[in-house]
Amino acid sequence: MGIIEVIWGLLEKPTSIRGGLVIEIMMFILPIWTAFLIGVVVGWAWKPSWWDKIKFESLMSKIVDFSASSSSTCNGFSGISQSLSALNMNFSSCKVEEDVKAVDGVTFSYGDASCSSSQLKGEELPAVDDSDLIHLHKIVEEKDGGPAWIQMMDRSTPIMSYRAWRRDPETGPPQYRSSTIYEDATPEMVRDFFWDDEFRSKWDNMLIHHETLEASNTTGTMIVQWVRKFPFFCSDREYIIGRRIWESGRTFYCVTKGIPNTVPRKDKPRRVDLYYSSWCIRPAESKRGTGQMTACEVLLFHHEDMGIPWEIAKLGIRQGMWGAVKKIDPGLRAYQKVRASEEPLSPSASMAHITTKVDPQYLKSVPSGDNLSVTEIVPSEEKQQPGTNIPKLLIFGGAVALACSLDRGLLTKAVIFGVARKLGRIGGKL
Repeated sequence: MGIIEVIWGLLEKPTSIRGGLVIEIMMFILPIWTAFLIGVVVGWAWKPSWWDKIKFESLMSKIVDFSASSSSTCNGFSGISQSLSALNMNFSSCKVEEDVKAVDGVTFSYGDASCSSSQLKGEELPAVDDSDLIHLHKIVEEKDGGPAWIQMMDRSTPIMSYRAWRRDPETGPPQYRSSTIYEDATPEMVRDFFWDDEFRSKWDNMLIHHETLEASNTTGTMIVQWVRKFPFFCSDREYIIGRRIWESGRTFYCVTKGIPNTVPRKDKPRRVDLYYSSWCIRPAESKRGTGQMTACEVLLFHHEDMGIPWEIAKLGIRQGMWGAVKKIDPGLRAYQKVRASEEPLSPSASMAHITTKVDPQYLKSVPSGDNLSVTEIVPSEEKQQPGTNIPKLLIFGGAVALACSLDRGLLTKAVIFGVARKLGRIGGKL
């Protein structure tokens, strides 16, 4: 589950943010934009003689670029020019270079991939390697040395249970961890479901384009291009993703991450460089009390920098996470029915059957990070400490400053002003 799916699902339902916050946002922002448009018309009609359109557009372009890069800068790693190989999409500041060693006893599994021959490569693609497996295994076991995980949610339905955590590293966007248990599902089926881009477009209405750029018939490594729909007036987002699956018994380590690439960059859709979304898929005991291993657990670890201020994204995720997660289960059940009809596998689902097999004992022998990551349950962030009093003017003034610093799009500005109004009301009651 990506961050943007949560925000999109949140905005699709006006009642999902505390009694119609979206409606209030639009009612509030409409007069402002009306006044702005009138100002533009009047300003254009009375433009002075020294007006230089070319210089003005150049200045605005520089302001936009500066604003966009400043919202995603992480301690010297700025904008889209940052080295993703140096960041390595890590969830913590600890380094894993010391663990990059040849995997002794690793064997390769060959599947019946049905991708076109022009996409298949005999050699191993270096986009995703054994260091990514080691890193994913560490965060699964909570031994990566990162910050503590803070529990956000614990919900369930008769056929699915869901828990979610968040943590804030010293650098980079917030990181999310979730555990979803699907009843009556096998790890193999769930693996294929999440890897099947052709079927994903039937249940994920945000995926508007997918293309396999390269694929290895030796390791199953794929380089794919995604374009995802973005809410309202913001531009769509483009992802160039490297992905690969390791198999250890019936446990699957599925790594997907943004990678350095030579695909030409365009103004639209906007490229998302910092992206990490990986799963550990394994058998689980049913929550129905039968004691049978008839369920499947999916541990998801996700973070990305999609150009929205992180605090705004965190607010949207808290409010819309459960609604977005509930939409995945119907897609999985529909996929099970399609597979039961013995229809041929799609090209991307066929690639999911080409895995790298790893001895479980090897993973157990991998040294852990300097400090263990622990899981904490903390009070809701919405509960203020006694005596807290936030002046409305300070809240609204901060919202104006933040909104004016954004790169583009009505969405984030509208959310900021709406949140500021809500916080102002809360502050006045304290």
